[in-house]
Amino acid sequence: MSTPVEYIQKHQETFKEELFDLLRIPSISADPNHKQDVRRAAEFVAGQLEKIGLNNVSIEETDGHPIVLGEHLEAGPDKPTVLIYGHYDVQPPDPLDEWKTPPFEPTVRDGKIYARGASDDKGQSYTHIKAIESFLKTGTELPVNVKFIIEGEEEIGSPSLVPFLAANKDRLACDMVLVSDTAMFAKDTPSITYGLRGLMYLEVEVVGPNRDLHSGVYGGGVQNPANALCEMIAKLKDEKGVIQIPGFYDKVRPLSEQEREAYAALPFDQEVYNKTLDINEEFGEDGYSTLERVSGRPSLDVNGIWGGYQGEGAKTVLPAKAFAKLSARLVPDQEPKEIYKLIESYLHDVKPPGVRVTVKEHHGGYPVLVDLDFYGLKAAAAAFQEIYGKEVLFAREGGSIPIVADFAKTLNATTILMGLGLNSDSIHSPNEHFHLKDFERGMKSSARFFELLGDYVE
Repeated sequence: MSTPVEYIQKHQETFKEELFDLLRIPSISADPNHKQDVRRAAEFVAGQLEKIGLNNVSIEETDGHPIVLGEHLEAGPDKPTVLIYGHYDVQPPDPLDEWKTPPFEPTVRDGKIYARGASDDKGQSYTHIKAIESFLKTGTELPVNVKFIIEGEEEIGSPSLVPFLAANKDRLACDMVLVSDTAMFAKDTPSITYGLRGLMYLEVEVVGPNRDLHSGVYGGGVQNPANALCEMIAKLKDEKGVIQIPGFYDKVRPLSEQEREAYAALPFDQEVYNKTLDINEEFGEDGYSTLERVSGRPSLDVNGIWGGYQGEGAKTVLPAKAFAKLSARLVPDQEPKEIYKLIESYLHDVKPPGVRVTVKEHHGGYPVLVDLDFYGLKAAAAAFQEIYGKEVLFAREGGSIPIVADFAKTLNATTILMGLGLNSDSIHSPNEHFHLKDFERGMKSSARFFELLGDYVE
């Protein structure tokens, strides 16, 4: 009888083809036109959970897209219970003309799977399904209890999952949550993320006259909403990127000396970073390194700005309205609602005369920090080190997974962020990809984590 790791090695090609079937489903949660595709993805995941032998597999209806559940609880109540979280929804693939191959037709090039969702998060979450399969199909005792919760709304802020957690606390009770929706620090460098920034996303509308106006007839006599919006945005930060909103930094937890030493120890090359992004120099707050700026400090950015004529050629108008979407990345102990109110108030304070401003809150999430001494984290590090043959790094990440904070608040569970992809995987961008080698090592690392976890129980 083969071991779980041997089973994974033997069935690599089958697992890849199964993943390809999932990647072909355009489960774009933000687009109502793909509602049925999102459901097809949920049905595919549920089918996989049933196929490997999990119990109580179900597709749970919500006000939005469905949630898939499954469990294997035969280790007993005295053993740890791990809730495995992932998401089967994906970002829109636009702009399509920048994809070298179709986004929903998986293609292997240079040892990488290219497809929307390959890394975020279908490929990564699928590794855990196959890891559990490696136990159940080989007859190997699974030394822990496992539950799966795979959602279809992560890319739109998980609006249905939070109330679902609250309504199903007993059903989802666990000792820890395992998530693979983050990145390793570098290629072939096993890394565990112990911190995530939070998020506050909002939209600004600036309204002036009751219609678009001729710029020759009215220019200079009427406030231009596009100009006004640009003026407001310019006042959000100073020339060094320091956010100018009163109170924005009041609750920011300073980086400790230990954390700054850990940042300094990470293998980061600023010159390579700049070259990869094709920028001349980095930018940000004085006194902080790039890594500290993008994961340990808060940020505020324009994600989109529009208004007026967008077509070919010229049309001399003053737009009646102008819009912008903004996002703030938050660090402990910033509160998303408080930050929203601070930004909203500031935008009203700095608006020039002659326009009306409306600020609309979209969604947000709390920042997260995990105790490095948590036994589950130690087991994950040991599994990573064994499979990759390298010492594991611990790093904070600049992105957000809002549901991680909800796992802590609602289920009182610590989350292990066992990232398997890379920041260079072009997630949310054209030509998203996932290294085949990391797909394989991810499955093996997951299997070893479940085997080792019992040895680390406190």
